Amino acid sequence: MADLEAIATPNAPAALGAYSQAVRANGFVFVSGQLGIDPATGKLAGDTAAEQAAQSLKNITTILATAGLGTDRVVRATIYMKNVEDFKAIDAEYAKVFGTGTKPARVAFGGNNLPAGALVEIDAIAAE
Repeated sequence: MADLEAIATPNAPAALGAYSQAVRANGFVFVSGQLGIDPATGKLAGDTAAEQAAQSLKNITTILATAGLGTDRVVRATIYMKNVEDFKAIDAEYAKVFGTGTKPARVAFGGNNLPAGALVEIDAIAAE
């Protein structure tokens, strides 16, 4: 059985439910889906999918840093969009974080009703 370690930081939004910000297990860090919530205000970081995606990615970066990892270690990501029409704007923000080197495998799909009225949610899996 794998040893599990919860990863948490006050510099990213607290979990909205019964889950950890991230969990370390078997040489991987699994980052829970991050909305574009600014941890300083507790509110969505903007009204656009691009603004929210940028904040979501910042939250993921912060959580990974707490685990001692950078975004260069992300092997898989999932993007959940309320509106698939926002894909291009979200992908542009994503490319700012993952645009060089080996890009993570990824799934993206729209038509999702997300918590807190969010337009985008992103999760990630990183290898240690």
